[in-house]
Amino acid sequence: MLTKWSGKTWGTLGDSITEAGGYQPLVQEALGFASVINYGKSGCPMTAGGDRDYGATTHVGRTIDTDLDCVTIFAGINDFRLDKPIGELGSKDLYTFHGAYAGVIEDILAKNPKCRLSLWTPLHRDKDSYDIFTVNASGHRLVDYVDAIGEIGRRYALPVLDLYAQSGLNKLTLPHFTSDGLHPNEAGHRRIADMAVPFLLGL
Repeated sequence: MLTKWSGKTWGTLGDSITEAGGYQPLVQEALGFASVINYGKSGCPMTAGGDRDYGATTHVGRTIDTDLDCVTIFAGINDFRLDKPIGELGSKDLYTFHGAYAGVIEDILAKNPKCRLSLWTPLHRDKDSYDIFTVNASGHRLVDYVDAIGEIGRRYALPVLDLYAQSGLNKLTLPHFTSDGLHPNEAGHRRIADMAVPFLLGL
């Protein structure tokens, strides 16, 4: 069990927190992944549409290597900040969070059904007047996107790493774990890795 990922390949999808490449080397060292491919796109949401559509995770996820052993999706914080509508569970509308997320999951698993795909929730944030209590222009709080990820995980029988509820990053600790109330510093990436390692071992 402790060597299940030794020599395997891991693809990481997400936004700037993933693109920064801070947690991946820590997890790779602990679990022995032979290679890690970082598909993170800074500032981009899961949901299609708008001026950041070029990096929307729902699009990027359709271009990843189809031979990966492990794929993680760590998205949602920018959907909240960019006021993306959540939509309804079961939707195929890529311009809603539910539809965009479901679309990329179905694409990845259709091309690579053997990969172990998991969904990671956003962390808390306190930046640019957006925190966990803020209601965005679409009428959603950050936790609504977190809850949607949980629903999607259950629908597709995919494990969810709930960093929102269990990371210990909150308004009181964000100054210690982030550089700006949003982006993890070294300690923040270490905390993510500390949670990701046993989570991935348990899959």
